[in-house]
Amino acid sequence: MTLWMFFPDPWPKPRHHKRRLLTPAFATLAASRLKPGAIWRLATDCADYADLMRKILDERSAPSPTRIPPAGRPRWEARPITQFEQRGLDAGRPIFDLAYRRVD
Repeated sequence: MTLWMFFPDPWPKPRHHKRRLLTPAFATLAASRLKPGAIWRLATDCADYADLMRKILDERSAPSPTRIPPAGRPRWEARPITQFEQRGLDAGRPIFDLAYRRVD
């Protein structure tokens, strides 16, 4: 099983951050639904949101997904290029690919 979360709306204005999809509560719920060994793949072109994604997912308690280190990993080939990714690429923004595996 794999959970995909590609290019969710970053809601960049601070007053709108409460609308972001990835919150501590959502991360706990989603992680609890993943089977051991399942992978959660995320992608964004917003550096601040990527940092927040890492922070939220790295701080999860059980059941906790464990980050799969990028180690120079290129873009995940099976990920479809969405219109949001294409807009980011066209604007010259880097794409942040994250992957977590449920280990417990």
